[in-house]
This record gives sequence, structure tokens and C-alpha cells, in this order.
Amino acid sequence: MAARRWHGRAMSEMKPRFWPRRMAAVKPRHVAYAAAAVAITTVLTVAALFAADLYFHRRANRSAGVNIWGYRGPVVSKKQVSEVRVAVLGGSTVFGYGVTWDESFPAQLEQKLNAGSGARRFSVVNLGYNNEGAYSFRYTLEDYAYLQADVVCLYEGYNDLQGYGANESVYRHASPLFRATGYFPILPLVFREKAMAIRSGGDLNAAYSAEGRTVFQPTLASRAKSGALTAAADIGASIERQLARLGSDPPAPTVAPAVRGCSRPWIEYCQRVSAAVDFALAAGQRVIVVGQPRLSGERARNRQIAQQRALAAMLHERYAGRREVQYVDLGGAVDLKQVALTFDGMHLTPEGNGRIADRLVPPVLIASRRGPAA
Repeated sequence: MAARRWHGRAMSEMKPRFWPRRMAAVKPRHVAYAAAAVAITTVLTVAALFAADLYFHRRANRSAGVNIWGYRGPVVSKKQVSEVRVAVLGGSTVFGYGVTWDESFPAQLEQKLNAGSGARRFSVVNLGYNNEGAYSFRYTLEDYAYLQADVVCLYEGYNDLQGYGANESVYRHASPLFRATGYFPILPLVFREKAMAIRSGGDLNAAYSAEGRTVFQPTLASRAKSGALTAAADIGASIERQLARLGSDPPAPTVAPAVRGCSRPWIEYCQRVSAAVDFALAAGQRVIVVGQPRLSGERARNRQIAQQRALAAMLHERYAGRREVQYVDLGGAVDLKQVALTFDGMHLTPEGNGRIADRLVPPVLIASRRGPAA
């Protein structure tokens, strides 16, 4: 069969003259220029995101956010020789949900300690984070070991009332950029929460309580805006992962060996608290484990009482004779039925936080007078 012809020439005879010519035109310097353009674009994008992240950090830190290193309140300076540093760990009741950073009980505790400390100066660092429980203690102590705390206060039980391993939240430690550098990016959280609020009619609390389910039907424009914010959060998280490729992967969960004195269903809770206590003691820190104010609901209150009894029994069994470990029961420190002391039967007003701070002053002073843990 005769070859098909095109403008008087067989197609089989035609040579792709333009392709070799174009390929020959692509020289190494052009590849370098393209790579440089991509690199510059990436750097500019990262710089813009970083600038936006710093902006949101500054805005949020004044009200209900965290500083660039992931904890609430001003960034603490390098520890001084005469300074006693206290680190308070826990969930939203430590964080101070509903109040400004200086109205939380860690901030008020610092003020009260320094009011009568004489020559010594106390600094109290608020390492609480919303929704975190005892599982996070060990990770938080390791992540913030550079703060060189002398006293560690473990203040959490509410978020572990479900029992068996229900709460494994470690929001800061889950960030690869935070693990690699110590810098905690807030932009992905801001975008996601704005998207959640849009989908839930502006009520972020409803969005969280609905566990991400849409509680109303948003308009098309709102859905588009929400999708854009979610996409922006995904981009920020993706860039964060790329920047932190050299960071180590999160370690496998670490718990203490089987603990005696702690009954079901609180065994894992006791293990997680004891893992944090052991880590702090190994670092030469003194530890105060705190039982929170009793909840007002009968079922929750009964579970909380059982939980704290199991915890106290475990601490007595495991650390009997260790003066570096104290258990302080603040179950009766605040009446959670009084509206002047609590917003919602759990999170405290400035006055309620002040009462917790008052009760923690004596055990902190006792712990600060003791030598390093053996």
C-alpha cells in the first residue's frame, strides 16, 4: 500500500525537524533558571505564610491563643540563677478557656508566689492546651525540657473520665515543624476553625461539639469560602511537613510499667500520669499532681471521685517516701455550681482561677525548698 502523502511527501519520509531543534535549545542554564524560579516562588510563599502566621500569633496571644513556642502567655526569658520555674500541664482548665492569659490560674499563681517570695523570683509557664489529657504529659515535658522547670504541676483528670485510652490528643507534638524547631504554627488551626465556624453558622463551639458535622446548610458562597480556607490550611500543613522533613518522627507512645494500686478502668490514666512523674523525677524536677474541683453532675462527679481515688492510691503505692512527689486534692476548692466562679460548670472565671492559685501556693513553696529529685 502506498505511503500516505502530505504536500507531495510521504509521511514516513518526514522528519520531526522542530523537536530536535527545541530540545537543543534547552540548555543547562535554562534548567537552572527554571529551578531558581521555582525555589524563589517557594521561598516567597513560605515567607508570606510565616509572616501571616506571626500576625495571627500576635493577635491570638493577646486574647485566647498561644505564643510562637506553643504555650500561653509571654515568652519566658532565659532562666536566672535565683529563679524558680514552675511548669503547669493540663487541658483547657489550665489553659484558661474563657479568660485572658493573665486571668488563668498559672498566671495568677505566679503573681501570688512573687508577692511574698522575698529575694527569690518565681516564673510559672502555662503549658496547658485545650482537650489534652494525661497522655500528653510525657510528650509535653520532653518538648519543653529546655525551659528547665524546677517544679512540674500535673493538673488534669476531666479529659480522661472516659477511661481506657479515650484521649490521646497531643496537638503541639503532632506538628512536625514544632517537633523539629520548637516553633508552633497557628495558621492551619486558624484556617480550619474559620472554615468550621462558617459551616456551623458562626458557632465554633457547635462545630466542635458536632465533631465536624455541618449543623446547618450553608449558602453556596459560604461553602466556597469554607472550602478555600480548608484548602489554605491544607497548603500550610503541607509546607510545614516539607520544612520539617529533617525532624524526627513522633516516638511510640511511652507508658510506665504496670502500676499497682490503680483499679479498672483507670489503669491507663494512672500509667500515663506515672510516666510523666518518672520522666520529671529523672530530670531532677519535683512534681505536684493535682485533683481538680469536683464536677457538679452526679454521674461525672462519681466517676471523677473514683478516678482520683485510684490515682492517689497509685501515687502512694509507687512513690511512698518520695518527698519530691506531692498529691494535692483540690476537689473542694471551688464550688462548680456557683456562676460567679465558673462559666459552664467546669471552666473557671478569673475569681475561680484565683482560688485555685491560692490553694497551689503552699505546695509550690514546699516543692521549691527541696533539693533536686534523687
